[in-house]
Amino acid sequence: MIGIGGVSMSALAMLLHERGVRVRGCDVRENAYTQKLRKAGVPVVIGEEEIGEEDIVYTEAAAHAAVTERARKAGKRLWRRAELLGRIAEGYPHVLAVAGCHGKTSATAMLSHVFAAADLAFTCHIGGDDISFGNYHAAGGEYLISEACEFRRSFLDLKSETAVILNTDLDHTDCYRSEDELFACYRAFAANAARAVVNADDRAGTLPAALSFGLRGGDIRARHLFSEKERYTFTVSECGVPTAEVTLAVPGQVQIYNALAAYAAARLYQIAPAVIAEGLSRFRGVKRRFERVGAFCGVPVVCDYAHHPREIAAALDTAEGMCAGTVRLVFQPHTYTRTRDLMKDFVSVLKRAESPVIYRTYAAREPFCMDGSAVALASRLPEARYVQSPENLKKRLLEGLGEADLVLVLGAGDIYDVVREMLAQTSISLPFCSQA
Repeated sequence: MIGIGGVSMSALAMLLHERGVRVRGCDVRENAYTQKLRKAGVPVVIGEEEIGEEDIVYTEAAAHAAVTERARKAGKRLWRRAELLGRIAEGYPHVLAVAGCHGKTSATAMLSHVFAAADLAFTCHIGGDDISFGNYHAAGGEYLISEACEFRRSFLDLKSETAVILNTDLDHTDCYRSEDELFACYRAFAANAARAVVNADDRAGTLPAALSFGLRGGDIRARHLFSEKERYTFTVSECGVPTAEVTLAVPGQVQIYNALAAYAAARLYQIAPAVIAEGLSRFRGVKRRFERVGAFCGVPVVCDYAHHPREIAAALDTAEGMCAGTVRLVFQPHTYTRTRDLMKDFVSVLKRAESPVIYRTYAAREPFCMDGSAVALASRLPEARYVQSPENLKKRLLEGLGEADLVLVLGAGDIYDVVREMLAQTSISLPFCSQA
């Protein structure tokens, strides 16, 4: 497996290993996933591993192009990660696939907790680290609950019994030329399933579905919302009939949609409303999804994976609802094409923040493009400050930081590791800081 240290690839590697399949792999750098695999007995090489006796090679990213090309020349069968997931799914009687441009990791994890509360024999494959389950958990082989990604149309390799569609905002503009093209792909994903669960408040609500959910419309709705520090309690109604009260342990109104999606999907499997509510209450969050990672000079620091304008808006809403002072926003753009093609929307939402800090672009798979760079984005925000090093980031955060403030760090790139390392090394104290 080339790119075995990826969040999805490592989960699939562990699943195969636990089934007795001989698996080995390589990646460009060490991380928690490669370490976990190695500890479990899966051989992992950091660097460009030589191609051995295996007939089949699974590959994930363009970063591994050299070793992938050697495998091709050696006559190996090259399959994509999405194809592997699709083949694994064929071995489960029931497959639930959760898709959407935002929220699919949290919704997949929520659904997994619901099935755990119902004591069903399930396996989950999550595109992030659930606080309890991590990115993979096996409790039986009857149900597969899997995150399904729209990038490069990979979710079309996954045939499911139940397809859950959270939302269909335009994203991955390096793959999709328009919102209509992306929506057509979601339509194909839904058609590839026996039935669909869709967000009635989104364009997805126009797709044929067994059940719909939402705040403004849908079969499954949230009523009587109550929030305490952005953690919501609400009543779920099914076709107008109240059925359960749900209390979420994670902050943000956006999590209500994720919970309703999980609730609707679970009802299709006759799980009782009270059991679903219990499962949803057990969900404690996913790393990098509004995760408090520490404090900077006594001020809380929260990291979130938000890298799309709609996600940034949701994270800001949640942070502002929790913060008595000022939300100090740090944003790292993720890919040049997304920043360039959604520039107007990025500028609009980032204007909400007071003196936002724009950190250098995480290019991922893309070559440099000035029009979509972090510098170009910062230049369109008069109050923004561009920084490109951890040292400068630290200096910017210290400017005008108040005791009641909150530092909100957004982005899907390496900013998470940068900030965690910065926090580990920071010993500066401000007058309002405790001297711990």
